Amino acid sequence: MSALDTSSSSTRPYLIRALHEWCTDNGFSPYIAVQVDGSVQVPGEFVQNGEIVLNVSFDATSSLRLGNDCIEFKARFGGVAREIVVPISHVVAIYARENGQGMAFPAPSATSTPGDSQRMGAAEPSDPSPTPDSSRALLRSVPSDESAGGPLGETPEPPTDGPPRPGGRPKLKRVK
Repeated sequence: MSALDTSSSSTRPYLIRALHEWCTDNGFSPYIAVQVDGSVQVPGEFVQNGEIVLNVSFDATSSLRLGNDCIEFKARFGGVAREIVVPISHVVAIYARENGQGMAFPAPSATSTPGDSQRMGAAEPSDPSPTPDSSRALLRSVPSDESAGGPLGETPEPPTDGPPRPGGRPKLKRVK
C-alpha cells in the first residue's frame, strides 16, 4: 500500500476507542461532542445549535458499542430510556469531563435531508452547512471541569464560588 493510498479505514473510530479506554482506566468520564443531522439518532429536545454532548461512560450507558461506523448505546434522558446511534463521522470531539483532555475531529459535511431528522428523532441543525470554524466553536462550548456537571444537553451554570472565568465558558484542552 502506498503512502497516498486512501482506501484504508478511518483512524477516527480507533482514536475514539483509545481515548474512551484511557478515560475509563484513569477514572474519568468520557464525553463526546456530536454534530447532529438526520443521520444521528438522539433526543432532539437536548440538541442545541445542531450539537449535543453525551456522557459515554459505562456508568451512564447500557449496551455501549464503539464500532467502526457508529457508536450505539442506551441511556436515560429525563428518566426516559432512549436508544442512541451516532455515526462516527459526526463525533467532533471526545474528552474527559474532569480535566478536558481529549481530541477534536473535523466536522462532517452536511448531507442529510430535512425529512431524515424527523424519522430518526433528531433535531435539525439551525445551520446545516458547517463552517471551517464550526468545530472550533463547538469545542469552546463543551464543559471541561467538574463544575460543569448537570443533565445531558443542558448548559451548566457557572460556579458561584469565586470570580467568573475569563472568556465566559470553559475550553477543551487539546492534547497533541
